[in-house]
Amino acid sequence: MKIPAMLPVVMLVGVVTLTAGAAVAQDPGFRAGTAVVDISPTVFPIQLRSGPSRHVHDPLHVRAIAFENGQGRAVIAVVDAIGVARETCDEAKADVAEKTGWKSSEMLVCATHTHSAPKGGDTTPGRIAYEAQRFNGLVQALTGAIESLAPAKVGFASDEEPSEVGNRRWFLKPGTMEPNPFGELDQVRTNAPRPNLLKPAGPTDPEVCVVDVRSRGGKALGLIANYALHYVGGIPTVKEEDGKVVGMASADYFGEFARIMAFRVGGANPPDNFVATMTNGASGDINNIDFYGKRPPRAPFEQIQLVATKTCDAAWRAVTKIAEYDENPLVATRQREVTLNYRQSSPAEVERARKLLELPRQQREQIHSKTTQYASATLSYAEPHRTENVIVQAIRIGDQAIVSMPFEVLVEIGLEIKQKSPFSHTFLIELANGSYGYLPPPHQHELGGYETWIGTCRFEKDSSVILTRNLLEMLQELEAL
Repeated sequence: MKIPAMLPVVMLVGVVTLTAGAAVAQDPGFRAGTAVVDISPTVFPIQLRSGPSRHVHDPLHVRAIAFENGQGRAVIAVVDAIGVARETCDEAKADVAEKTGWKSSEMLVCATHTHSAPKGGDTTPGRIAYEAQRFNGLVQALTGAIESLAPAKVGFASDEEPSEVGNRRWFLKPGTMEPNPFGELDQVRTNAPRPNLLKPAGPTDPEVCVVDVRSRGGKALGLIANYALHYVGGIPTVKEEDGKVVGMASADYFGEFARIMAFRVGGANPPDNFVATMTNGASGDINNIDFYGKRPPRAPFEQIQLVATKTCDAAWRAVTKIAEYDENPLVATRQREVTLNYRQSSPAEVERARKLLELPRQQREQIHSKTTQYASATLSYAEPHRTENVIVQAIRIGDQAIVSMPFEVLVEIGLEIKQKSPFSHTFLIELANGSYGYLPPPHQHELGGYETWIGTCRFEKDSSVILTRNLLEMLQELEAL
């Protein structure tokens, strides 16, 4: 709420004191609130990764769940988008802070990473309208969740779904590695041809974590799930009148999970106002390809439905393990802005990039289809001493810890944080409060591959170590409360 400029300072202090005193006097205990806003595009054409489109297969949403206990607050909003820029998150949080009195640091905004949402890079009417629609939806969802707070209880658990996650970075059989965009040989390749595969270069994380929120009477209010799977894909296409086949906007399996999960908790009659959301775990190197067998051909959208069904089943199994719901969990947040150093291209790398860009386009494409892109990125990172402040957050809800990073985080980082966390339940949400590309651990940097190429991976190789250390420190602070 904005205070008029002419209001005396003494009155401002009085208002603040009165509000704080009223909150202490009421002491409502643990409360939770939910909201969901449809942000499906309405102005066409829109630009998808597959090209221009005028079609939406299934709706896109912003889903939000808020938690409060005394002075402890946290709200998590999940946007059906490939990513949400730091600037957009900051602006939306500032608007919500003004409307609700909550601090921006108590708000976590993350993207599902669906590859079928409208993408940026153009200034068409469809894109301009969609940016405004998505921003307004984010503000409405955050505000709505906060304003709908009601007495609640919460439980935490997890189960596993290992069959739908695979590490996409592979060591290959001798002599089968193809040159990278710089004409050199990496030690691993992403999504290599199956006959060339030797062994995966990293693990997977099959855990499906849930935060299950109920009314005091046991009615399902909301559920936050977390699974380390990049996305599924296999979005339907449609043939237009001119015969052109185009893609359709979709929330991918994240949207299907939210739809199906309502029936898992409510049977044939899902509860009103129930909001389920699937957050993306540390899955920068995890996808849904079956590298070990041959999957039968799928109809469009079929694999999305299968993965959503399996993860809903795992989430349901997790919910059935919750023996007791906490009606008075401690709620607390921690946030830090951490300065990271951008990678700086060496003189040798700059010279190599210049020589590549001097070649005729056809010759560059013979080296690699992305040679031009990554050689140009090398030159853009020649400026010395560039830094960026990124946000990391840690949230405590009773025995559950939730941490976030604004990257596509490789799975080993999330596994390390889970292992070293002082909490019995911990998960990481990626692409939160910004979107800065891939974040590999240092030893994966050494192996090369798509997720480590300059441009795709913007920051120095110790960045994951720095961010992990900060998050573990924050978790220790929360555990000590």
